[in-house]
Amino acid sequence: MFGDINRVTLMGNVVRDPDLRYTPNGAAVLSFSIATNRRYKKGEEWTDEVSYHNIVVWNNAESLSQRIKKGTRVYVEGRIQTRSWDDKDGKKNYKTEINSERVILISRFEGDNSSGNEGSPSGNVQSDSNEEDQAIDPNDLPF
Repeated sequence: MFGDINRVTLMGNVVRDPDLRYTPNGAAVLSFSIATNRRYKKGEEWTDEVSYHNIVVWNNAESLSQRIKKGTRVYVEGRIQTRSWDDKDGKKNYKTEINSERVILISRFEGDNSSGNEGSPSGNVQSDSNEEDQAIDPNDLPF
């Protein structure tokens, strides 16, 4: 019998400065969005299609929040998770996010990329997490 797979791999640019928050239990959680582009030919013209992805980081969230900002290029591995909640008017809301297991900085915002550091190991920061160690209660999410 085969198991299910929920695996996402993305590489794109951060579209807004990340938002660091804390759960009522004190766990840090970082959220930000990245944009990925798909280029295809439509007739004789090339067209770019942009997709936006919501990223949530639990492991090393505080450290990572100090290393990225809008425009940083990142590589993200994780799983898709859709959560739902009722707003104050009783309307059901949904949000689909990438719950990251690994984030690697491809380019850093602290330096000038003309120095040749882009993609170098010294420019990479990794945030790995172990799903078995982290039980995430949606009620603990601060947003």
